[in-house]
Amino acid sequence: MTDTKFKEFVRIMRTLRRECPWDREQTNESIKLATIEEAYEVVEAIDDNDFDELKKELGDLLLHVAFHSVIAEDLNKFTIDDVIDGITEKLIRRHPHVFGVVNVENTNEVMKNWEAIKLAEGKKSVLDGVPKNLPALIKAFKMQEKVSKVGFDWDDKKDVFAKVTEELKELTAAELSGNQNHIEEEFGDLLFALTNYARFIKVNPESALNNSCKKFQSRFTAMEEKITADNKKVFELSLAEMDVYWEQVKKESRE
Repeated sequence: MTDTKFKEFVRIMRTLRRECPWDREQTNESIKLATIEEAYEVVEAIDDNDFDELKKELGDLLLHVAFHSVIAEDLNKFTIDDVIDGITEKLIRRHPHVFGVVNVENTNEVMKNWEAIKLAEGKKSVLDGVPKNLPALIKAFKMQEKVSKVGFDWDDKKDVFAKVTEELKELTAAELSGNQNHIEEEFGDLLFALTNYARFIKVNPESALNNSCKKFQSRFTAMEEKITADNKKVFELSLAEMDVYWEQVKKESRE
């Protein structure tokens, strides 16, 4: 049943590509940002624990997989079948502990084997699989995860935190120098070190920062509502006056 439904889905995509003027005009380039947007909407549904929305967003993401493949098919580059064959072969090849004779003791060994297999496939570096266009915070976390799988990592989280402290001092020194390029470099190093520490305390830095952004937005919006309820306007208040409302909102949010 699933195979039949998927074939019908691809048939519909091919029909749209032939008969809909908008679909016919699209290229892999023109829809690439929409593909990224759909992936973020999948993540949002997961964060909200909304399975009805997740089902819809996965459908939208699947549409983009099929759409990109149908466009490539029109260009005689590859087909959706080639995409499926490729990922099927890769899954089998990269899981010799499931489909082969390799024995592993735990997840760490699985991931270490995974990176070794990727290098054997022709990757020049352990870091080759990190997409260039990932948001910087996610990219830093991903890079650190990858190198850790081949043993390039700190032994103790205390040492990682010491590195954070060191980078903070270097940022302070850079500020005193007045060299903006140096300041930016040291600020980046501090963020990189903090991301590493997040990994050691089992925190996803992207999720943590997103949650902080949501909390700030919720509190600031609540503050604005309180100000409006008092027949005042936020842009007419001093910082000290806004702080009074801000502390009220913080107190209420904790109760």
